[in-house]
Amino acid sequence: MNTTGLPATANPPHARRTRRAAGLVSALSAFAVLCASLLLTAPAAHADEVRDRQWGLDAVGARDAWNTTRGQGVTVAVLDTGVDAGHPDLRGRVLKGKDLIGFGARRGDEYWARHGTAMAGIIAGRGHGPGDSEGVLGVAPEARILPVRVLLEDDDPQRKKAREERGEALAEGIRWAADQGADVINLSLGDDSASAHPDPAEDAAVRYALGKGSVVVASAGNGGEDGDRVSYPAAYPGVIAVTAVDRTGRRAPFSTRRWYATVSAPGHDVIITYPDREYYEGWGTSAAAAFVSGCVALVRAAHPDLSPAQVKELIAQTARNTPPGGRSDDLGSGIVDPAAAIELGTKVEPRPQRPVAEAYPKEYFGAGPAPERGYGGRLAPAAAVAGLLLVLCAVLLYRGDRPAERQGERTGGRAA
Repeated sequence: MNTTGLPATANPPHARRTRRAAGLVSALSAFAVLCASLLLTAPAAHADEVRDRQWGLDAVGARDAWNTTRGQGVTVAVLDTGVDAGHPDLRGRVLKGKDLIGFGARRGDEYWARHGTAMAGIIAGRGHGPGDSEGVLGVAPEARILPVRVLLEDDDPQRKKAREERGEALAEGIRWAADQGADVINLSLGDDSASAHPDPAEDAAVRYALGKGSVVVASAGNGGEDGDRVSYPAAYPGVIAVTAVDRTGRRAPFSTRRWYATVSAPGHDVIITYPDREYYEGWGTSAAAAFVSGCVALVRAAHPDLSPAQVKELIAQTARNTPPGGRSDDLGSGIVDPAAAIELGTKVEPRPQRPVAEAYPKEYFGAGPAPERGYGGRLAPAAAVAGLLLVLCAVLLYRGDRPAERQGERTGGRAA
């Protein structure tokens, strides 16, 4: 994934905690890659006020999609820092997962499973309290979460060791999740460093997952104010790459703008869950990717026979607030709209997933692969025929010249 073969870094949300009984809100950039910690003040919010601040659900029209499905029967793999299965808003939603790191923070530690728990809450939070009326409600509250630990929190003391010793964890995790039958694989992570480049193992793992029927969703990156560098795994072929918008529907300033953007989703000041049982306002394309994974879960629940490529096409075709020209690097084709995708999906005939083209393994200079269609497809036979004609002409010329030479030799002999 990068020149050192190190694992992905969690794209924030950089988070601002909203305490139940305190007026002072301590802002926390627990997963910051590009930003330092912040200290902000904001009004206190009680647990029963959290729903009123979940503007992202309305932004993607989740409630309209719930008239058809809430994601029942769908499994979303969250490849991240782990998920707190005991969180009240996730009870009964988290399956037995896999830890591909094997060390680092554990349950109860300060650095344990914060980012992954936040993403799981956005995707499949079910709330708590009387009638589940309090706490975070996810986009697909009846979906199941399959946690796969493929990296450590940014401030985990053993993070460096994980990067050095478990650089292959992401590729392994993608394949493992696909083998477990994950309908959706959420990758709220990425490498958008200056040295970022495709990793063959990760690219192959993504193609493997798509071939197994898993829709792969990834965050586009948080380098919008730092050069818009390409981010992997978002840039791998077949992935639904997600950029972030704010409450107004505009691109969030931090959101990376690249050619691979598929759609956009809420990623600024969204409410997230933490293992410490507090609620935070977070921002980042991580959160936006989680929103889209929840939306994809709804689509898959309604149309389980559609291939990953068909689901990606539906998500792109039905997005709202489409930019002029049909798409942009800022927003992809617009803000994800699962209800519209579900409706259009009723008119789509399921077809098998086609293999995703493999990227060139290294830089190549010179003529590209021979085209299979059009004029290019006929050039090779034509060139071969022309070559044969030239050879025949040469032979005939050669044969025509030889008798004259021999006659000249005989005549010259007699004159002497």
